[in-house]
Amino acid sequence: MHDLEHFLVFTDTLERTGLRYFVTGSVATIVYGEPRLTHDIDVVLNLGEGEIDRLIAAFPEDRFYVPPKEALRTEVGRDQRGHFNLVHLSTGYRADVYLLSRQPLHQWAFPRRRRIALEPTGQLWLAPPEYVILRKLEYFREGGSDKHLRDIQGMLSVSGDQVNMEDIEHWVTRLGLRAEWEKARKA
Repeated sequence: MHDLEHFLVFTDTLERTGLRYFVTGSVATIVYGEPRLTHDIDVVLNLGEGEIDRLIAAFPEDRFYVPPKEALRTEVGRDQRGHFNLVHLSTGYRADVYLLSRQPLHQWAFPRRRRIALEPTGQLWLAPPEYVILRKLEYFREGGSDKHLRDIQGMLSVSGDQVNMEDIEHWVTRLGLRAEWEKARKA
């Protein structure tokens, strides 16, 4: 499949903890679209306050940077956009962890995540392609970077048959992303 096994250091650890997650961002874009360079992995994690100790124990401080427990509590307590980083110390690879929120798009996407295999032995949970496209449209709206449009084009050309266009249309309308979606489709 894709040369992404170096990120298994994060996803395999999450798998062993039993914490529920999905991968999104650049890694999902690569899986659904075209190869490109990335040094981090974006993860949406379903983490409650009662699971913070389990997360800290799973990523030992001699191998990973993990934020202090109090910082994790603060992020878990946010209603929206809770976020923190994990860093694999020996490689410098980073996991940008976004906490599952009450945002309707997160709530829609999480039960639709997909299990995929990575060569040679890994597996991970991947965001549905519609979620990845919609988030890329939001990032394009926020920052204007054409890289998001290129990512969407790559995903549609490689995995367009896996994308539910009715779901995209629904969420484009709901999130007010019509202009961005039209621009992505014309790019």
